[in-house]
Amino acid sequence: MITATIAIIAVTCVISFISFSNERLMDDLIFYPPAITHRNQWYRFITCGFIHANIPHLAFNMYSFYMFGEVIEKWFSADPFFGEKGQLVFVILYISSLIVCLLPTYLNNKENYHYKSLGASGAVSAIVFAFIFLAPTQSIGLIFIPVKAPAFIFGVIYLAVSAFLAKRGNSHINHSAHFWGAVFGIVFLIITCQFLTQFRPVDHFIEEVKAYFA
Repeated sequence: MITATIAIIAVTCVISFISFSNERLMDDLIFYPPAITHRNQWYRFITCGFIHANIPHLAFNMYSFYMFGEVIEKWFSADPFFGEKGQLVFVILYISSLIVCLLPTYLNNKENYHYKSLGASGAVSAIVFAFIFLAPTQSIGLIFIPVKAPAFIFGVIYLAVSAFLAKRGNSHINHSAHFWGAVFGIVFLIITCQFLTQFRPVDHFIEEVKAYFA
């Protein structure tokens, strides 16, 4: 059975590879605030997550998404999480995070005709931080960097660095999307569990971290 994670990766890879050699398609799908402001092309919030700047950009995002997405999707589909609704909730998390992570960027660049953004990094951050909240003591690190840390410590460092780099600006990387995608991943998990399950992520997170220091 093909998982939602694999399906999303497949669709993203196909569209990204086509856009590498199709400049018009790239321009039609990329996140471009003035096109949203003046032409109501709101779909760009989502479509920009299915295109990437180059193969390394695509590979890094999809590898990270695969590593954490498969785990989160399985957790969501099992008790005490969402059961049969798990796969749907997982897809909703991914798609909605593409939108939410870019809202601050849009508000800051409504009339910026020089600003464009693309890639699934914000949505991937949401998936990674859902994992961090569910498995806070699991060792986690970055590709090519051998040093690992408990997930909750990695998460704090990631958020701090992303916030700092977003505030500093002067980068071709949308660090704001990384930060708000990560925050949204946690908020989405807490809210959906509150209304759809008996599982309480905040209590679980606190207990896991307490046990780590015990």
